[in-house]
Amino acid sequence: MSSAESDVMVVAGILPLFYGIIPTAVDEGPAETVTRNYVTRDSDGGRWFVKAHPAGTGLDAERQALELGRLARLGRIPVPVVRQALDGDLIAAAGGMAVTVTGSVENAETAEGGLSGARWAAVGETVGRLHRTLARHPSGPPRRVPAREVCDVQRDRQRLERLLARFAKKPPHVSGFPAWAQGTAARRLDALPAVAAMVKELPTSLTVQTVHGDLASPNLLLRGQRVAALIDFRPPGHRSPAWELGRIALDPRTVLAEPDWPTSLADAIAAYRTANPALPADELLAVPRIAAGLACSVHPPVRGRRRPGRTHPRTRGVRPRPACGHGRAVRAPAGSRGGAP
Repeated sequence: MSSAESDVMVVAGILPLFYGIIPTAVDEGPAETVTRNYVTRDSDGGRWFVKAHPAGTGLDAERQALELGRLARLGRIPVPVVRQALDGDLIAAAGGMAVTVTGSVENAETAEGGLSGARWAAVGETVGRLHRTLARHPSGPPRRVPAREVCDVQRDRQRLERLLARFAKKPPHVSGFPAWAQGTAARRLDALPAVAAMVKELPTSLTVQTVHGDLASPNLLLRGQRVAALIDFRPPGHRSPAWELGRIALDPRTVLAEPDWPTSLADAIAAYRTANPALPADELLAVPRIAAGLACSVHPPVRGRRRPGRTHPRTRGVRPRPACGHGRAVRAPAGSRGGAP
């Protein structure tokens, strides 16, 4: 039995013992940076998304992220339900693995294909309601900080230079993600003077508060012209809500495909302001400048990137793409409970 098959068996054993879910199938989904993902169908016809963390992973941050998503869901934000283990915990561990279980999202696709039409306003309205809800998080209310804490060109220049120095010591192959990361870091470094000129025009202070934390296009699921779900929250942390709005609304794949993006961005911002009027207007007007600060950022490599606009593995009726070449599924007879390996 391969390591991948063994992991699937562990997941198939954890689900009935710790969650009361009788799996009729456990399929592998795309791998992420740290976790391996699975989609399972249960004996009642339900579908669940299972995220497996390797042994030794610090789970406090994952619990905090799940709780943040649950708070958003209480505010009627479309967030998949978190399935509690039978002991009430949000995480169950056995067989050298810890797993979390959330509901699937039917017939949805990621925003990696870009925003268009009414999706702009739908995203703006959803993000506005999200930030209004998360402003009540126990970590503290929104507060103003100097703008350089949000966009610090000098800090990010140092980070990019350190990254490029590491690549220089051990050059990557001509193809693959490391080569792409090296080229992207070099282009971002070249763009810093233009970015610095843009962020000089920011307000002297900006609002920070608890936000989603990783609201990128793979974590925004769409169904038609509406937002189907926000997924993969990060642990609570104070960041600029205007930055988070700009990050998702001004994804380069959207901007490059939408010649009229300034007009559509205005629609998204207007919908955001209606949903969350507490954020000052000067910050909303500065969303493009704050988003330009992304050109300074150094993002970690992400495995298992999905093709633009593809249906997300959480969604119903779609067989997830196998990760790392492993595509086997363990199928249990209907009604059988199985046991932990």
